[in-house]
Amino acid sequence: MGLQSARKDTSKRALSAVHETVVPIELGRKPDSLRLSSRPIVRIHLLGPLRATTYLGADALPRGRKARAILGCLCLAGGTRVARNRLAAMLWDRVPDFQARASFRQAYRELVVSFGPLAKELLAADRETVSLNINLCWIDALAMLAAELKSSPRGDLAALCSGELLEELDGISTSLDQWLLSERTHFTERVRALLESELHEVHNPDSDANQRASIARRLIKFDPTHEGASRILMRALADMGERAQALREYARCRDALKLMLDVEPSPETQALEEAIRVFSAREGAVAPALLPAARKAAKARELVPPRTRLRVGVLPFLAPPSPRDESLSFSLSQEIAAALARFRWFDVIAPLTLMRKPAAAASGDDMLRRNELDYVVDGAIAVAKQKYHINVRLLDLTRYATPVWSDRFELGVDELHLVDEKLTARIVGQIDPVILYIEGLPRRREHYSANQLLLRAIQMMFTMERGPFEEAGRQIERALEIDPEDAMIWAWAAFWEVIKCGQGWDRDIPAGLRRAREYALRAMTLDPENAEALGMYAHVCAFLDQDFETAKLYFDRSLRLNPNLCYIWALSAMTYCYLGDPDEALARLARYRDLAPFDPYFRVFETMYPIVLTFKGDYAEAVTVGQRVIRANPNFVNSYKAVIVALGHLERIDEAKAYVAKLLELEPDFTVSQFVKNYPIKKDTDRERFAYGLRVSGVPEG
Repeated sequence: MGLQSARKDTSKRALSAVHETVVPIELGRKPDSLRLSSRPIVRIHLLGPLRATTYLGADALPRGRKARAILGCLCLAGGTRVARNRLAAMLWDRVPDFQARASFRQAYRELVVSFGPLAKELLAADRETVSLNINLCWIDALAMLAAELKSSPRGDLAALCSGELLEELDGISTSLDQWLLSERTHFTERVRALLESELHEVHNPDSDANQRASIARRLIKFDPTHEGASRILMRALADMGERAQALREYARCRDALKLMLDVEPSPETQALEEAIRVFSAREGAVAPALLPAARKAAKARELVPPRTRLRVGVLPFLAPPSPRDESLSFSLSQEIAAALARFRWFDVIAPLTLMRKPAAAASGDDMLRRNELDYVVDGAIAVAKQKYHINVRLLDLTRYATPVWSDRFELGVDELHLVDEKLTARIVGQIDPVILYIEGLPRRREHYSANQLLLRAIQMMFTMERGPFEEAGRQIERALEIDPEDAMIWAWAAFWEVIKCGQGWDRDIPAGLRRAREYALRAMTLDPENAEALGMYAHVCAFLDQDFETAKLYFDRSLRLNPNLCYIWALSAMTYCYLGDPDEALARLARYRDLAPFDPYFRVFETMYPIVLTFKGDYAEAVTVGQRVIRANPNFVNSYKAVIVALGHLERIDEAKAYVAKLLELEPDFTVSQFVKNYPIKKDTDRERFAYGLRVSGVPEG
């Protein structure tokens, strides 16, 4: 199909997981190397409210939130050195480099002062890096992950150190928020995996029942809806003759599933409870030996054919017991389901299907229905001071009920006519990129369908690093081999070709243009109402064909089909920029930000701001913003071009030289004449302004 394979990039960055490219620090990079000191001099809690206490009981926590964020980052770095520039760029992502570095020095100084005389032992710093000596610290998150604690009460630690990882640090900066999302996801998965591995090692009839029960309880404390642990605990209690306790554990599990997921226990769990109940009156009966029904139910469940598409359910929102509020809650959940259904890469289960049923009517297919949902959206509405307060969250049900996103919204009681604008669009706009990001994580699935291969490829594509980018092309090829009739795959294949041309990685630009156009048209033929496909085709028309009027037409159709596609708003902004209307471009970028303030791929779309500001002639702001986006995404070539042009017009030639050198390293064949010929700019005056800025900054004429 033309998505050509390339040599394997043997560099560590190309072979690293995408998580490493998205966040500057990786949680527990070398867990086996962690050595918890037997004589810590400071105790640090990262779970729940951030706390730091010296061995004398003195508070060692800095007051400033950014100083606390530095402490949290150093703790999670596991003792490795962290670059000052990385921390500065992550915490001060909207200011120039020199200001970010100065602010970092001040915040780091605050951390040093908070540790007092212990700082010399705990902190190490040089001109480029800083680090924390974790051998002299007890850190709750690292203690839960340390390999040496295999036989220790890790579950007790989970109960004692409850709360979200670094929960008070949200909102400091967009970059930090993205890092926190990734770290929390990885931390939760690793703790659960460790607890499950302990449980697996002792899960056999010959093992000690007390040990099985103890480990199962630890996992249940961490995840109350973990049915596997609950069944093991029930069997262990039955082995010990505590069948009444086993039945109480079933009731607890059933209540937890009902409260959190609004489902009944699985047939296997129900069969186990029934077997224990039947034999509880018979003295000396051994319950685990008499459970064929449970095993039969589990085997029947394995016969269900695997699905190839994600399924997202929307539960009816909870509301105060009044007809008006209940009507609003159900209508809002219905609107969210309808808006999510406009996204073409997952299926949506409407609230009407998932409405709460009376207990007497609960059927044995409840668990099957839950297994068919990968994610569920639920929420609650409260009324106070003439305002509706709406709490919404997204749960990942792929394995267990794990909250992966939540937010709170407000709406005046007299603003019900603005429900779609103020609530539905913002909720849906944030949910879509979160699912897209999570599904693209490495090792997310054991077996990948065509749809899941595409999601994995999208994340690799947005690293803007050549090795992962070319691997993304190979993943898209595999996806098309599996399902050549999937319009979404063809649409993203077109976008892959566009990026390849834009990055200067395609030696044959005309051939790349033809492939991108062919793939986009193929996507629209397969699914004429696919908003993503229409938007991708519009971008091809603008960026490669310079057919701006056709691009405007198809962007308009795309956003009519799905007005909540945040990245289509961002791509359409560039078309208006090329047309010489930077104000409209900025308005569309603002809409993108409003829909998805925490888009995991914001680093790519943020690169559009310096380009738009340069078109607008606001060169000073273009440099400030451009330096920020280059720090966050140093491999995207068009960011450099905008900054170089702006610096040329500001006559800051010496400063521009470093950016010119980096641009030519990324795109060695780039010249002024090539830019003038290929870059999609409609107005001659805009093209001349760009060419002048490049020329005076030292870009080769060609």
